[in-house]
Amino acid sequence: MENTEFFKTMKIKVLEKNNELILLGLVIGTFGNASAKEGSSMLIKPSGVDLSLISKNDISVVEINSGKLLSGKSPSSDTPTHLELYRSFPQLGGITHTHSPYATAWAQAGNSIPCLGTTHADYWRGEIPVTRPMTDKEIYGDYEKETGKVIVETIKKVCVEPLECPGILVMSHGPFTWWETIEEAVKNAEILEYIAKLSWLTHQLNPSIPAIPPSLHSRHFSRKHGPQSYYGQ
Repeated sequence: MENTEFFKTMKIKVLEKNNELILLGLVIGTFGNASAKEGSSMLIKPSGVDLSLISKNDISVVEINSGKLLSGKSPSSDTPTHLELYRSFPQLGGITHTHSPYATAWAQAGNSIPCLGTTHADYWRGEIPVTRPMTDKEIYGDYEKETGKVIVETIKKVCVEPLECPGILVMSHGPFTWWETIEEAVKNAEILEYIAKLSWLTHQLNPSIPAIPPSLHSRHFSRKHGPQSYYGQ
């Protein structure tokens, strides 16, 4: 399958989308990564590489079920986290991890991002959650895989579908976002950072501002998502 034109195109796309994270200012250096699912495989940025120096053939191709490297360079150290999400949520087709400043600041503070306005409500059904602190056993064990498990645990705890909560903050670490395609996963990383910045600025102006009413939140979310959606701006 890897020799098909479509698969070659996917490798180019994954390389482009990882570069886009840099162009959007969501990552610096070799931080962050974006992956895409194609069939039973995941394509992801190689570990610790300068993206300007690699080609599509260097993109890491990993079998989702086994975690076996099928081709390309050694995959990102966050690969086990991505794999855990793909295994748990089959509807996902793309995942990103960034260290964008505002979203990472919220993660480091250990705070979920409350819905303070309709920009947030257009994309997340509820607040943008933050995971619990990881235990010493998780940290000293299979750390990256356990990170994925904590993300899955948090999504299930807040009782939403992953496409109703297209991103999360890993406490003390940073944001992960996802969607049905890698393009939309990258877009959601950009949107999450924008919402995180808006929320921080709002709290500077009014530290006691409450979340918007559930009725307004639900109205904005439902007009963009689901069978009754009609909003396109």
